[in-house]
Amino acid sequence: MKRVRSLVAVSIAAALLVSACGSDSADSGTSGGASDDAKTLVVNDAFDLKTSDPARAFELTGSVVDHAVYETALNYDGADVKKIVPGIASYKLSADNKVLTLTLEGTHTFSDGTPVTADDIVFSYQRVQGIAGNPSFLLDGVTAAKVDDKTVTLTSKTANPQLPFILPNPSLGIVNSKAVKANGGTMDAKDAAENYLNTTSAGSGPYMIDTYDVQSQVIFKTNPNYPGTKPAYGRVVMSNVPGATQKVNIQAGTAQVAFSLSPDDIASLDTSKTKVIASASTTTIFMWFNMDAAFGKTAADAKFVQAMRHAINYADLLKLAGTGSAQPGGLVPLSFLGALDKDDNNAYDVDKAKSLLAESKYKGEEISILYSSDVAVGGVKIGDVAQAIEQQAAAIGVKLKLNPQPSSTSLDSFRSGKTQAGVAYWGADYPDPADYLVFAPGQSLGKRAAWAESMAPDSTKLATAAAEASGDDARAAAYVALQKQLNVEGPFIPLFQPADNTVVSSSLSNVVVNPIWGLDFASIS
Repeated sequence: MKRVRSLVAVSIAAALLVSACGSDSADSGTSGGASDDAKTLVVNDAFDLKTSDPARAFELTGSVVDHAVYETALNYDGADVKKIVPGIASYKLSADNKVLTLTLEGTHTFSDGTPVTADDIVFSYQRVQGIAGNPSFLLDGVTAAKVDDKTVTLTSKTANPQLPFILPNPSLGIVNSKAVKANGGTMDAKDAAENYLNTTSAGSGPYMIDTYDVQSQVIFKTNPNYPGTKPAYGRVVMSNVPGATQKVNIQAGTAQVAFSLSPDDIASLDTSKTKVIASASTTTIFMWFNMDAAFGKTAADAKFVQAMRHAINYADLLKLAGTGSAQPGGLVPLSFLGALDKDDNNAYDVDKAKSLLAESKYKGEEISILYSSDVAVGGVKIGDVAQAIEQQAAAIGVKLKLNPQPSSTSLDSFRSGKTQAGVAYWGADYPDPADYLVFAPGQSLGKRAAWAESMAPDSTKLATAAAEASGDDARAAAYVALQKQLNVEGPFIPLFQPADNTVVSSSLSNVVVNPIWGLDFASIS
């Protein structure tokens, strides 16, 4: 898991507190008959900003920034991540899912007035790969090549049907190759263009960077050469502000957008001045059990895991998670292609849980539950989730022993494959069910639960079929079938998707929040 919009590490939020207090919240000139260029949108966020260089940025704040500044070859239709639409280009995928052809469409112009070309697309992708930064894995095994002035091919070593869903990622924004090369840009580890891209825009998006401070704020101004619809707000001030201050600012009207309010903060908002854009996040919080009896002990028994699936009161967990949270039927988030809406295998049923427990090898032993004690997702502390499950399990006679650890050590414990059980979370690297094949037997998450391919041939066969499926309908059906089987014999219990709430001023309209890049400033009016 690389990132997620709603992930907020408590320690990080605290560290940001001091630097965030000097926000530019008094600069909200959104009324009084000002011209569009003079209108300012003030956005509060708890920054995880490291760079605005798209080839290096893979944090949430960086994605918001880069989506405003850089266009991508392909795009999503608003907040819908199940549908791909043209960005700079249209696309066609070969029957074997190995060759994706991009064809430039319409007029696209960089902020210095030069047109976007096929050479810029190839350079942008090869630079992401060559730098080998955090987002480079998005194009693993892909070769980008220019065919002609309007056409680029992306050739994958193996079938890659998820590639169209990866290309809208802001890290794959198309940069002005001539400008970047002139400022140290290369397609290998020698690249030295990051500082240039942190201060100067080299994109064709609706906005340009005006000022940039990784600790305090980023200010945007409109791209005068953007051929699309001119943004309603000519200036955007995005400030680093802790959640509690964000609530004060949004209610006072000194900010129009707040990203980081907790469920409790949202529940106590003055609704006459604000509205909540609520949706389930792209993170799945799940429970897991080690299938190696040497470490999982009685928790490695399939009947025990099935009993736990019915011992969990999912509705109560959703109350804990607050408005906008949801229970998926499987591990794939509900907003993705191939999501499973619901599954009776993961339903609260105390009688069924007790019956299955009686059939299992469990004899009243304590089951150690590992979790990260310093992490909250969508404002929900993982520790609170673990404690709630502890109480629910006790109702059927299962003794859970909480094992909180800081995330710096809990992740290593989980990855070791030697820990008995736990509560964890997975945020999508890209909005496609292929990102969840890691939960299959023998794959990276499967190994952490000591779940080998030989232990689950049916799940293994369905995972292979899902990876090889072609076309949206066939892929969706294949991933649904896989998730149903995982719910029968797998060691992972999907608990819920936390809320991804954005609070905005009641005066704003056309506010679109996409789970991959967050807020689209240009669409707001």
